[in-house]
Amino acid sequence: MEEKNASRRRFILGGGAAGLLAGLAGATATGTSAAPPAKPADAPELPKVVERESQLLRMQRELQRALAKPVNERRWAMVIDLRKCVGCSACTVACKSENRLPPGVVYRPVLEEELGKYPNVTRRFTPRPCMQCDNPPCVPVCPVGATFKRADGIVEVNYEQCIGCRYCITACPYGARTFDFGELYTANTPAVQSYELAPSFEYGKQWPRQNDTSPIGNVRKCQFCLHRIAEGMLPACVSTCIGNATYFGDLGDTTALVSSLVGQSNQMRLKEDLGTSPRVFYLL
Repeated sequence: MEEKNASRRRFILGGGAAGLLAGLAGATATGTSAAPPAKPADAPELPKVVERESQLLRMQRELQRALAKPVNERRWAMVIDLRKCVGCSACTVACKSENRLPPGVVYRPVLEEELGKYPNVTRRFTPRPCMQCDNPPCVPVCPVGATFKRADGIVEVNYEQCIGCRYCITACPYGARTFDFGELYTANTPAVQSYELAPSFEYGKQWPRQNDTSPIGNVRKCQFCLHRIAEGMLPACVSTCIGNATYFGDLGDTTALVSSLVGQSNQMRLKEDLGTSPRVFYLL
């Protein structure tokens, strides 16, 4: 038995293994195993793989194309597909981070509702940014004209002009406006953190949180991340959505992704009967 095992080891470690490797090398060199099989002359052509453009990249490209147009020719709008929303609230967190929102100020909450009857019950999640209405009820009630509608359709708040009366909060039928009371997350702790005092960049201007200056004492709301749009970037909620449920673009561009989505039969808008004509559309 020992002689047999010794003989096997000599074959593996010696000429047997060397001969096997030499044979493989020779076959490769002569092309007997490496060459691909010949393609029959009558074989059909395989279809070419066409890569679909990422929806985010498409919206980014359409956004930059819209920025090349005059402001009054842009019609910014948002489409939210409720079938894709999983209620993760990533958009809410991204919005708070992007706009550096203090406690109690939320631009994009995600509303939850239960549908059906037991045992056929499901849940639906509805992100609710500012509707950017074409007929905004918040504008005419402002006594100082601090709230106004821009030429591109976005409703803006002039922080330096706002007196904090909060009439617009009452007038908004969507609950899309909040008030900045100047609170801090790290208040009443050993040390207020510097990141809470860092400026936000809403409406293309820096707004540091100090000395009770604006936006402290002002009404605040979603503005589709205007500061990002001006730099050719999508709103933070759009680029952060894990389910690709949020779309943004220019309705003035008939070839834009949002234009095709708005034309679908399953599209709806919140409280359309009020005549506010929201610029935020939902897909059911």
